Amino acid sequence: MPVAPFTLACLIAATLLMAALPFVLYFRVREPLGLNRRPAILGIGVFALFAMLIERALNDFLLRVNPTLAGWLTNPTVFVIVGVLSIGICQEVGRFLAMRWLFKRHRAKESAAAESPRESLALAYGLGHGGAELWFTGVLVQVQWIVFAWLENAGRLGSALSGLSIDTLMRIHLLVVSLTPAAAGVFILERGAALVFQIGLSVLMWRGVRAGSVAVLPLAIAAHALIEVPAALSQTQALPLVVVDTIYVLIAVPIAIGLVRLFRRDAQTMHPVRAD
Repeated sequence: MPVAPFTLACLIAATLLMAALPFVLYFRVREPLGLNRRPAILGIGVFALFAMLIERALNDFLLRVNPTLAGWLTNPTVFVIVGVLSIGICQEVGRFLAMRWLFKRHRAKESAAAESPRESLALAYGLGHGGAELWFTGVLVQVQWIVFAWLENAGRLGSALSGLSIDTLMRIHLLVVSLTPAAAGVFILERGAALVFQIGLSVLMWRGVRAGSVAVLPLAIAAHALIEVPAALSQTQALPLVVVDTIYVLIAVPIAIGLVRLFRRDAQTMHPVRAD
């Protein structure tokens, strides 16, 4: 059963839209907010190191290397707790170290009487960190499914994945033929919400580091872990995907509104409107 051309077109359009989103946002606000590319590049590097390497190595150790721990993780409750904490700890420790370095660098370049660094630095970092997450865990994965759908329509999916077991190949085949235009919308909602969360967490961490707070790191870890709970519950079949997506949208919308207002005020302080 082939994938409908309209479904394939929706998936491609959604993937292109989300692939471009962090770049469009960065260049759209770069001039009004005076964004610097260095924090964005740092955010990309931190995500690649702490999420793609350290976090994955930790998960591999927990699930495969240590049989005792792997046995504990068969319990859904333990799986959810350990999973969300590993994500929160790895990513927020990396974010904290990056923010500390950025703040110290700013203070070294500016005098003690200089104006306090603005939240726009956190936006640049968040676009880098969140944009990297969007690409590594969203866009590239979506491209893979688009390729699978194209191979299915061409009748070449089985031969292209001939190295896989029959069970794995059948699961991929069933997932591919079950793709619908709604999947494109779900992808946009999930990845868009994740980008909002990453920017929000970056602002939280930046404000804490700037204020010299020692509590911001555990607070950010707890916040990030809580954000990951619905997705982890979905993996254990405890929550349906539609409920997870609804939760994320309900959380992300007010955060996005708050961030827009915050950065709009930041832009106004940089470019105050002169009275005639």
